[in-house]
Amino acid sequence: MDNRIKVSVIVPVYNVKDYLVQCMDSIVKQTLKNIEIICVDDESTDGSYDILLDYAQKDDRIKVIKQKNGGAGAARNNGMQYATGEYLSILDSDDFYELDMLEKAYNKVKETDSDIIVFACDHYDTARQSYYPNNYSIRKKLLPEKSPFAGTDVPQDIFMLFVGWSWDKLFKTSFVKENNLYFQEQRTTNDMLFVYSAVAKADSIVTMDEILVHHRQAPGTLSVTREKSWHCFYDALVALRSQLKEWNLYERFQQDYINYCVNFSLWHLNTLKEPTHTLLYNKLRDEWFDDLGVTAFPESYFYNNYEYKQYRLIYEFPLEEKIPEEKVKEIARRKNQDLISKVKESLKSKGVVFTIKKAVRKLMKKD
Repeated sequence: MDNRIKVSVIVPVYNVKDYLVQCMDSIVKQTLKNIEIICVDDESTDGSYDILLDYAQKDDRIKVIKQKNGGAGAARNNGMQYATGEYLSILDSDDFYELDMLEKAYNKVKETDSDIIVFACDHYDTARQSYYPNNYSIRKKLLPEKSPFAGTDVPQDIFMLFVGWSWDKLFKTSFVKENNLYFQEQRTTNDMLFVYSAVAKADSIVTMDEILVHHRQAPGTLSVTREKSWHCFYDALVALRSQLKEWNLYERFQQDYINYCVNFSLWHLNTLKEPTHTLLYNKLRDEWFDDLGVTAFPESYFYNNYEYKQYRLIYEFPLEEKIPEEKVKEIARRKNQDLISKVKESLKSKGVVFTIKKAVRKLMKKD
């Protein structure tokens, strides 16, 4: 009988009492039994730690570690030190999982002995108690034709191929340790460096279309946290560039990296409230677009013309200065063209019903 630990499940926990039982039940009841579950409590104050101790008393596969509050990145790094399984599953303590998630993902990744497997996910709206799809966690049009594939096989936009979160993936433990992969110990965007470094470096990646993870969307403090830690995404981008250069991979992925810098910067800018919005706008304009290398390249270097035009407006015009009307109209036209293309693509791949439901959800979020 093979008693080797096949998957080490690492779960950072911080004040998630309301969701922790559902999460833990979905892990301990996994059909893959040869697992270890490493829960790292980040100095919770709401009783989450006591819930973990109760689970550990009932299941000897569970190890509970209590650390001084340092954030999810520190908790994940801490948990990885204790991992002995063939693969790592790094989960979030407010999400929940299909009971055969680990078995299906492990069996699939072992077929080719790959470094990483990425599987599909959806979202769970806690307030409405309903599920809705995620059509961007694996962008199939960016996948190489062959499978499995190496990071260097991705023809374009590798940092848009997958989302930079860890909970919809398994990582080979030896691959992680050999390449000294780690999570940044910062308030937000602490998983991007780990995930995108792994994807760029991997010799073998496989994907699964089946939804195995349910990512919870709940009222919380993430937007408040991002307002306070608005610089973390920039720190992550800088760290990723340093890692790629250390591995002599930056030249290979430079165009993808520059485009992702624009995409990620604009997403943060467009979703932050005042006064943080103004702080970030000025920082991007005065320093960060230059520091990231974005301004060194012509328009033809960029994949998304709408994003390029928006970035150029930020770079050319101070926030307090009125942007010429023709520039505004051009941006609006580019945005409408981009929207039309996305609608056409959704209608073709997902159908009318899905496209309408998606549009309604976006309208509801604006209200």
